[in-house]
Order: sequence, then C-alpha cells, then structure tokens
Amino acid sequence: MSQYFHIHPDNPQPRLIKQAVQMIKNGAVIAYPTDSAYALGCHLGDKAALERIIRIRQLDDKHHFTLLCRDLSEIATYAKVDNPTYRLLKAHTPGAYTFILTASSEVPRRLMHPKRKTIGLRVPDHAICQALLTELNEPLLTATLQLPADSEPLYDPEDIVEKLGKQLDLVINGGFGTLIPTTVVDLSQESGAEILRVGAGDISPFS
Repeated sequence: MSQYFHIHPDNPQPRLIKQAVQMIKNGAVIAYPTDSAYALGCHLGDKAALERIIRIRQLDDKHHFTLLCRDLSEIATYAKVDNPTYRLLKAHTPGAYTFILTASSEVPRRLMHPKRKTIGLRVPDHAICQALLTELNEPLLTATLQLPADSEPLYDPEDIVEKLGKQLDLVINGGFGTLIPTTVVDLSQESGAEILRVGAGDISPFS
C-alpha cells in the first residue's frame, strides 16, 4: 500500500515535501498534482523506477518522456535551445505546456526518443510541483497519469489510491486534478513549432 500525503495546493508543508523528495531519491514512484492533470514521477536517474512507470502506463519505445523543470535555465541544461526558441519558451513558461526539444548530453539516453534524440520538458505553474523541484534540486521524470484503458487522466487522489495503491510508493493529494493534460509543442524541427497534442495550454501562439 502506498503512502498518502495531504499537501496544501497553495502552501505546501515543507516537512511533507522533504519526506516526498527523500522517497523519490530512494527510488519511489509517486503520483502528484500539476497545473494540468495528475502525473507519475520518479528520479530521472532511476532506471528501475522508470521501468515501473512504463509498466503502469504500458508505454512503447516511441513515447516521449518528460522532465519537469523548475525554470527556463534548467530547461537549457537538458536541451539544446537557440535564441528564438529561448524567447518562445520564456514567453510561455511556467504553464501547462510540454515542449519537445533536442536533448543535451545531460539527459540519460534511455529517456531520449530512440531515433530523434529528443526529450519533453516542461515548467509547471503549480506550488506543489515547484516545492518538490526546489527540494529535489534537479528535474523530475514525469508522465501523465492516464491508464492504458482510459481515455482521460485520473484526477481524484482517492481513485488513484484505489486503482494504483499497490503499484505506487506515494500518492500526494493536492485536491482534484483536471481531465486535461498539457499541450505538447514540438520545437525540435527547423520547420517551426508543431502541435502534437492539444491540451490545457493555449495553442494560438504556436499555430
């Protein structure tokens, strides 16, 4: 059975954030709220935890994994970002977007798209996410919490415990989530921005 933390969505309790981050460092897979849907997360260097997320989501080798980052400077560490792309990211972070970018050498190869060598990156506009990232002091590997048979993400923490309690180490209850994942924008191509998924973020700046 997973642990279950009630964390305030606007004023996260430091003691619980520290406990959650220590669990992540020790190999935990967690469910947590974001500014879009609930998500699964683990340490970016933990291969066993990554494989657990792959099993839960039943992901194939074409899936774009995402790194949840504190800010734009952290994105620039893990992706190759030219000046026009940097300006575009600066205008739209933090927010409910996942950006597909060419990965830098800081990204473990197993997290890159196998052919394109790209990675998803995002900066969330959510207090719990930012508190976790600040305490962790590095990005969190993340994936939308949507089960293979479902058409929408899970949004109720109690439902997450009921369905996945034995497969997770921690569920963070930060209130009800949404049914809308992030908008995914591919910025890795010279041809310009391509919308891969319409979600919570406004697509008009990229259309």
